[in-house]
Amino acid sequence: MQTVVIVGASLAGISSARALRSQGYAGALVVVGDESERPYDRPPLSKDFLSGKMSAAELWLEADQEDLGIQWRLGAAATDLDVHERIVTLGDGSRLPFDGAVLATGSRARTLPETAGIPNIHTLRTLEDARRLREQLRADGRLVVVGAGFVGAEVASTARSLGMDVTVIGADDVPLAGPLGAPMGAVVGGLHRAHGVRLLCGTRVESLVVDDDGTDGGTAATAVRLADGREVPADVVVVGIGGLANTSWLRGSGLDLADGVRCDAAGRTGVPGIVAVGDCAAWFDDRLAAHVRLEHWTGALERPAVAVAALLEDMTDQDGSQAVAQAAFDPRSGRLAVPYFWSDQYGVRLQFAGTAGLADRVEIEAGDPAAFSFLAVYYRGEEAVAVLGLDQPRLFTRWRKALEKAVPSAARSRAAVPTLAVS
Repeated sequence: MQTVVIVGASLAGISSARALRSQGYAGALVVVGDESERPYDRPPLSKDFLSGKMSAAELWLEADQEDLGIQWRLGAAATDLDVHERIVTLGDGSRLPFDGAVLATGSRARTLPETAGIPNIHTLRTLEDARRLREQLRADGRLVVVGAGFVGAEVASTARSLGMDVTVIGADDVPLAGPLGAPMGAVVGGLHRAHGVRLLCGTRVESLVVDDDGTDGGTAATAVRLADGREVPADVVVVGIGGLANTSWLRGSGLDLADGVRCDAAGRTGVPGIVAVGDCAAWFDDRLAAHVRLEHWTGALERPAVAVAALLEDMTDQDGSQAVAQAAFDPRSGRLAVPYFWSDQYGVRLQFAGTAGLADRVEIEAGDPAAFSFLAVYYRGEEAVAVLGLDQPRLFTRWRKALEKAVPSAARSRAAVPTLAVS
């Protein structure tokens, strides 16, 4: 009997479990999770769950009557990976031997210094984070969001729908400039302003003003102090300044941990029988000729099938024959899907595919940005490298499919894919 251990009870983790079973793996399957919850969907945490429109039960990712034969090890984080003895060690001292391993530990929220233990300062990454934040959102309250990325934008949208006074503080001159580029980031910033959100961009947070909250020894943040000396009053503060790959437990394993677990284009880590997926994994992308850590829901859903095919190819029994039937998908012959993500803000569906940073110009192909319903195409020369749609689902889908079929110049001109090795 062979054993595969999946470290991470996440979307990427359960997608890996499903892929293993669907691709013919019938051995023991252990899923490790540091939270006590079974896998749940994270995108609604900043939207429908936060607003009270969705219950926790509606977040669960396991289908009714689904039985994947999983041995769950929840509430115990992985603390060490021995790639030579092939053992995962947990925080409770348990040692899990494996023949194959999937690393799917995701990422954790970045925090501001000296904010631990202050009850009205929040990050939003887990279900428990969302529960605590939801309890403090009220119609007459003042919310300050530090960080003008997607998490911050979605929390701001939800809070405004509840009637809160909302201010968003961003270090960049334009919100969402990283994923969307400055011109389209400015358009989405206009959507927030149109709904009464104050955007303070191009400024940094100096500190948080923390005072006695009236309880015995308790404190609470009452304002956010900016680098220029201004203070923004707050009843609730949400810090949304990005995430860090959960790879500290892998230090000393010999894996390449440069901004996530570095992998080839099929999720292989360089150690046979160990692959990585989801937010913690930096896969080689032949479109960019670089390793990229993709922190999007779609990647966590789709890439595990590719990684599992590579994993099963590596897993052989003692006499050297194939452990399972060859997977239908050959990861060596495929290309990664174009990065795709979406966001819902103020009732507007935002969809994006591609890489904005490759573009030298953006053109509006349909609709009107002033009405927040349009389709924009990002070009590098005459080559389309990305597409953005606001409330344009059909047209966006056609452009996304066209991007998937195209062979970008980076892929045409690239040299060999780098080979990964473990020390």
